Amino acid sequence: MTSTPTLIIGSSAAGLASAACLQKEGLPFIILEKYSQVATDWRNHYDRLHLHTNKKCSGLPFKNFDRSLPNYPSRQDVVKYLDHYAEELSIRPVFNAEVLSVKKEGDHWITKTGKETYQSRFVIVATGRNHKPKIPDLKGQSSFKGDILHSSQYKNGKAFAGKNVLVVGFGNSGCEQAICLHEHGARPSLSVRSPVNVIPRDIFGFSVLEVGKLTSLFPPRVADKINAPLLKILVGDITKLGLKKSKYGPLEQIEKEFKIPLLDIGTIKLIKQGHIKVYGDIVKIEGNTVYFEENKHEKFDAIILATGYQHNLESFLNLSSDRMNDLNKCVDKQSHFGKDGLYFCGFYVSPMGMLREIGIEARKISKEIAKKKKIEKKES
Repeated sequence: MTSTPTLIIGSSAAGLASAACLQKEGLPFIILEKYSQVATDWRNHYDRLHLHTNKKCSGLPFKNFDRSLPNYPSRQDVVKYLDHYAEELSIRPVFNAEVLSVKKEGDHWITKTGKETYQSRFVIVATGRNHKPKIPDLKGQSSFKGDILHSSQYKNGKAFAGKNVLVVGFGNSGCEQAICLHEHGARPSLSVRSPVNVIPRDIFGFSVLEVGKLTSLFPPRVADKINAPLLKILVGDITKLGLKKSKYGPLEQIEKEFKIPLLDIGTIKLIKQGHIKVYGDIVKIEGNTVYFEENKHEKFDAIILATGYQHNLESFLNLSSDRMNDLNKCVDKQSHFGKDGLYFCGFYVSPMGMLREIGIEARKISKEIAKKKKIEKKES
């Protein structure tokens, strides 16, 4: 058994930021990574992906994005940034170490991988929410003759040139993949089941997240009412495009439904121009024909399921529903934050951007652990 004061699980942005902040506090740790390199999730994303938050708001603790990079760094830029982050801060994960179980025994946590067992006073789970693809069970799906893939398997639109492609979902990844499909000569459509919110990624040359700081001190509902007139001017009436408007504003939607609104980078323009069609929920699939709400139907050559992800915590950690629900709140409002020495970094869906929030969480977690270590030292 290997002992360490703190064990970190995962070496993408959340795990690396947690390691850097512990290091800054002078606290030793071991960081475990399932794969053979850091930032595996970023390496596997689709080619066109760029940060939807600007680089000024997205740097992890102690290292900013390079000034030479565009305002919204590409997927490759983020991978290089995280590689350099680990290298420059001397963060050396134990690779190929998949965590099989994490259990509390006495005052310590016992973490088992396929090769080793670790004992630690503290555990930081940094595996994130986007771990397992959500695959819907669509009526008649097995009868479809073309390709069906999850958005996590999509790389670019080259193979879909000249084809009718249905993207199921209206999240940021699905909408950017629809843009990518159009750029590669495909004919994309979107199937949108739920009411949505749309906000421009930039407002008058400034990131919407930077503009959002001006109203961040207000409750979400109040901030949404303040922002509503401007958004109506910039985005327009989305119901005229075949979309259903959420009963919540963008910020309240995040608070109530834990869903990020669409940060529009061109999807709405392509819908208005007729390059991307919009359909409602799928009723059934018969062969290559997809039937939608309102008696609409269309033939497609391929279907991309941009239906999101879920975490994999249940595969190695037994958590109560209260503890899981607690992760929907920022760390300042979590009632179980650090309970029994167990912390989570990178699970809260923040209206101000995930990378920014990860940095905030990593700092608070490391300071909390440092505080507990000092108390334990005095008591001993």
